[in-house]
Amino acid sequence: MNNWKDVLLTPKDSLEKAIKVLHEGGLRIALVSDKFGVLLGTVTDGDIRRALIDQLTMESHISLVMNNNPVAVNNKTKSKKILSLMSEKQLLHMPIIDEDGALCGLETLQHLMQNSKYDNPVFLMAGGFGTRLYPLTKDTPKPLLKVGSKPILEMIIEQFISHGFYNFYISTHFKSEQIRNYFKDGRLHNVNIKYIHEDIPIGTAGSLGLLPDNLPDLPVIVMNGDLLTKVDFKNLLRFHSEHNLGATMCVRGYDFQVPYGVVEIDNYKIKKIEEKPIHKFFVNAGIYVLSKNLVDKIDGKSYLDMTDFLNQELNNGGISTFPIHEYWLDIGRMEEYEKANREVKDIF
Repeated sequence: MNNWKDVLLTPKDSLEKAIKVLHEGGLRIALVSDKFGVLLGTVTDGDIRRALIDQLTMESHISLVMNNNPVAVNNKTKSKKILSLMSEKQLLHMPIIDEDGALCGLETLQHLMQNSKYDNPVFLMAGGFGTRLYPLTKDTPKPLLKVGSKPILEMIIEQFISHGFYNFYISTHFKSEQIRNYFKDGRLHNVNIKYIHEDIPIGTAGSLGLLPDNLPDLPVIVMNGDLLTKVDFKNLLRFHSEHNLGATMCVRGYDFQVPYGVVEIDNYKIKKIEEKPIHKFFVNAGIYVLSKNLVDKIDGKSYLDMTDFLNQELNNGGISTFPIHEYWLDIGRMEEYEKANREVKDIF
């Protein structure tokens, strides 16, 4: 049984603490109880993402975001019955309580269904020139730059493998032969790797049009080949399916502080003075899930960036957003590359 006591919280604990527990506990759920250990609620990955969308502060009590009516089972319930109930209600976790309602365990779908595999294609974009990391990229493509002891792209692939994905397509252009020679067909990692080569760059979405016609009729996960993240890709895929839209974009919260006092003026009169205000935005995190019928629209014959492609699709049913609270780092500049090398041992 997992160490469920590590994910216990009280209703007055902060959103920040809940995120820390979710990350460090490794169970993707936090259990909220009173001082007697009685189950009051649960906080999951989805609850945190909704709180971020609603722009709750990190100091907000988790009582504002928790599920106050979680499904739980008695500690005498057999595993087969628990699995049936979780499948019926589409649950990933099941708190276990005694006859007094006190927590005494936690079952997870992952534990009950170990070794799950996902046939979904994973498309990794690794064709960029990496000009902002020159001279490191003079002789080495950016995806093969090492963070710690491993290339960036290998760390990405290993993250996907740990979540059960095994069908990879890598889009290449700059120094493509080095990437091919390193990963070959994926056999050394017990996965399948195929390559999509761009003779000339055709954009972050354009290369999707070069995928083979015989892809399975499943959503495709698309990710930049220079990102390090602890996003749960199974959860991302499930989120995409639940929202039933053609595309899902991962987004990150981003705060920008104006370095001056901002003055609001009306007809030469000052209405308001705000000292160094902070503006909050959501930014594109470079990870997407695209339904197969959306991928089929891309012909691969003309230049097409992902942002332009998704903007076109906004009028065709909408795009869902998946807010990321997990570790995420875009290794685009030298300072991010140095940061990745400082943090790798503690994060991965």
